[in-house]
Amino acid sequence: MTSLAGLLHESGCRVTGSDGALYPPTSTILADMGLEVYEGFDAAHLDPAPDLVVVGNAISRGNPEAEEVLDRRLRFTSMPQLIHDRFLEGRHSIVVSGTHGKTTTASMLASVLTHAGREPGYLIGGLPLDFDRPFAIGKGPAFVIEGDEYDTAFFDKGPKFMHYRPDTVLLGTVEFDHADIYRDLEQIQLAFRRLINLVPRRGLVIRYEECEVTRGVTEGAMASVQGYGMEAGSWRAVDLSERPDGSNFSIVKDGEPFADIELRLSGAHNVRNALSVAAAAFEQGLTAAEIQAGLSAFHGVKRRLELRGEQRGVSVFDDFAHHPTAIAETLRAVKRRTPGGRVWAVLEPRSWSLRRNVFQQRLAEVFDAADRILVAPVFRPEQIPAAERLDVLRLVDDLVARGLDATQGDTVEAIVSRISGEAEAGDVVVVMSNGGFEGLHERLLDALETSPVGVPRVAR
Repeated sequence: MTSLAGLLHESGCRVTGSDGALYPPTSTILADMGLEVYEGFDAAHLDPAPDLVVVGNAISRGNPEAEEVLDRRLRFTSMPQLIHDRFLEGRHSIVVSGTHGKTTTASMLASVLTHAGREPGYLIGGLPLDFDRPFAIGKGPAFVIEGDEYDTAFFDKGPKFMHYRPDTVLLGTVEFDHADIYRDLEQIQLAFRRLINLVPRRGLVIRYEECEVTRGVTEGAMASVQGYGMEAGSWRAVDLSERPDGSNFSIVKDGEPFADIELRLSGAHNVRNALSVAAAAFEQGLTAAEIQAGLSAFHGVKRRLELRGEQRGVSVFDDFAHHPTAIAETLRAVKRRTPGGRVWAVLEPRSWSLRRNVFQQRLAEVFDAADRILVAPVFRPEQIPAAERLDVLRLVDDLVARGLDATQGDTVEAIVSRISGEAEAGDVVVVMSNGGFEGLHERLLDALETSPVGVPRVAR
């Protein structure tokens, strides 16, 4: 919604809005644009009556402004519908979809196209480090957008990505997610099949070849299909090696050498993201040299394994991971780049899916790369029925049963106290939450700066 507000502002509209509590980078972006934003909802915010009200999918019946819109019969629409009507008409719509990596992949593609002078439009659900803002109208033919399978609005329960009418789809891993609106993986698969069915015959589907579900939902594509992966697909990564600050690998296209890449991001998942971006950029006419230069220049995205600071030799990272698979891949990537220190994993179960017990068992299996694990209480537990809620104490017990050092962090203060008291130079702390986590990152860095050095640990 922040990116849409920015696109509308840049296109000459007067934009106002209401939301709950805002925090950076959203609050900073809105303030920099000088937009009038209200904290909290009130029918008076609709005076004078706007020409159009855009209703986000977090808004439900009973919201005072939504009720006022309906009572006064004000003109309203959803975010995805307005994006299509105002910004995608006449553009080559590139939709980045799948369960994981959408923000990083969309940011990477927009950055590569921009680096090559193609001036793409883009709308991204995070803040790319290479851009001042996560949106641009652009002058080129391509428009890059994240394609989310979450529902559109209280009056449109279909997936958001169905509005984006893709010419090109980048589809990564497809797994069960969004347990609050999808019953099972079969429902998720149906949504993605419908997305693929929208791609025209002249279009292109770029799929992760090593995911069976992804292959399955793209079987009926009328468009051309190109696969990517480490072991299969037209686009493959070979000779992968990890650096402390990223990855080196070579891209092979249809069995022939294509480009040598020095990526600033770690982890096999980011190598796969880069492969899909290379395929999409090549379709847009970029040369191998332009793709190589663009990928090597990409710096990443805020809150996607973003280094927030270092104190006393302890590095604190912020990561948006909110699905078991993403947590496992993130921690493995961190462990590979931290050969001499311990990895601390701090999890706040905050997303709708993580707060539920649908991933109760899976979560116990994804922390093996961590040396210390702290699990915070479920965020706003009263919103989830007790029978459906993640049992944090059971999760901790299951982790301990696997031989891992895991505890529940009852409060942010307790988490900060333990880490600042025990962490040593060379350790890495990965804070995983899709929210603000009560400012844990800054509070931890402040505590590390002022606390005494921890007791030297015994070599294991």
